[in-house]
Amino acid sequence: MIIAIDGPSASGKSTTAKLVAKKLDFLHIDTGAMYRAVTLYFLEHQVPLNNPTQIKQSLEKIDLKLSAEGKLFLNGRDVAEAIRENPVTNFVSQVSAIPAVRDRMVELQSNLARNHDVVMEGRDIGTRVFPDADYKIFIVADTEVRSRRRYLEMREKGVDCSYESILKDLIERDRFDSTREHSPLKKADDAIVIDTTRLTIEEQVAEIIDIIRSNQ
Repeated sequence: MIIAIDGPSASGKSTTAKLVAKKLDFLHIDTGAMYRAVTLYFLEHQVPLNNPTQIKQSLEKIDLKLSAEGKLFLNGRDVAEAIRENPVTNFVSQVSAIPAVRDRMVELQSNLARNHDVVMEGRDIGTRVFPDADYKIFIVADTEVRSRRRYLEMREKGVDCSYESILKDLIERDRFDSTREHSPLKKADDAIVIDTTRLTIEEQVAEIIDIIRSNQ
């Protein structure tokens, strides 16, 4: 079974998807982390984003694997912390908009989901990666609420930031993701929309579990 969960940044989809997968005993695949891992590789190897040949060659050298616990490894290296640092955050939208990168990620994501019950979350899972997913969920929330969530999350991690800068970055990220030519962020026609503006994580998880169980 494939459960696709899409939505914009800080809408709660990553934490929700992880908890849904845990409750159902499914494999959780965070595609956003995969794009961040590619971005980390590009930064570390100084891959120019305007050079298609070098991008293609670099993508062929990238191997992404998930542990049984869902931990992501880039060429055998645990990159869970490195992919969340500011340099990666600042460039991941640009890297993920490159058609060759998205094509390669779709291939890897499909391979990871083979022979597994999966909860996969991202921005184009229900529209491109798995258009025939058993369940498609599209999570949304007010921009201000999402910015506040991201701000509190960053402060808890000890990152020096301001709410205003995060709000500005989030608005720009939304614009970039939804207007890019290749695999833009959009709701699949048959996706179920869940507005998490006033929901707790527990309520989001419960709503998705109810949707799945009521249709089985």
